[in-house]
Amino acid sequence: MNIHEHQAKQILKKYGATVPNGVFGLTVEELVEKSKSLKTKKYVLKAQIHAGGRGKGGGVKIAKSLEEVKKIASEILGMNLVTPQTPPEGKLVRKILIAEDVYYDGESERSEFYISVLLNRSSSKNMIIYSTEGGVDIETVAEKTPNLIFREEVESGNGLLPFQARKIAFNLGLSGEAFKNMVQFITSLYQAYQMSDASLFEINPVLKSSDNKIIAVDSKVSLDDNALFRHKEYDCLLYTSPSPRDQRGSGMAGCGCKKK
Repeated sequence: MNIHEHQAKQILKKYGATVPNGVFGLTVEELVEKSKSLKTKKYVLKAQIHAGGRGKGGGVKIAKSLEEVKKIASEILGMNLVTPQTPPEGKLVRKILIAEDVYYDGESERSEFYISVLLNRSSSKNMIIYSTEGGVDIETVAEKTPNLIFREEVESGNGLLPFQARKIAFNLGLSGEAFKNMVQFITSLYQAYQMSDASLFEINPVLKSSDNKIIAVDSKVSLDDNALFRHKEYDCLLYTSPSPRDQRGSGMAGCGCKKK
């Protein structure tokens, strides 16, 4: 079962991974009001649909003021967003995530990476796939520069070992504070994948910010339907009717469903 980006980031944050501060809403008025709590010069508005390539279809835009937030949100909400991963008619946008801009200037150069965790069915082991080429389609990287894609398998009996997280950070070319933060990010990401009974956690891009933070800028998560009985906190994900209710109280607060 696929979940929305804002829901995936709640899971990541729960297990210690850094995500951009953000809010989500179902109406323009709600989005503008909630955006007042964000500390940023640029607001990143992201349509919440189950499809990649949202930016190419006009579903990801930047606002530089609350007035622009109102204008852009009114354009995105209710649109049929067409991307390379949607049907020709597109998908209706019912809610928007607004995140703080994390591409600010600083002392070091920014970098983008690709990291995902999934099951390698041929070996029956969990596998971390990662690359220095973040922010682009991983399929394109695999086709044109397969040498830039790395894989790390995790023994089920041992879990992710510290040396494996360090190996990944090293292969990504990091050092110093960024290296330390990437090790922690990988550890948190794997824990989120394992503890949520997911079938996929894909973070693209993972950003090394200009102050050496490691941030999950975007996320695609699929949960194993057969394991949902172990996660009553995700019950509301089974309900898709949008509603401004449920902004608090549940494990997936603000999911937009009618389940209390």
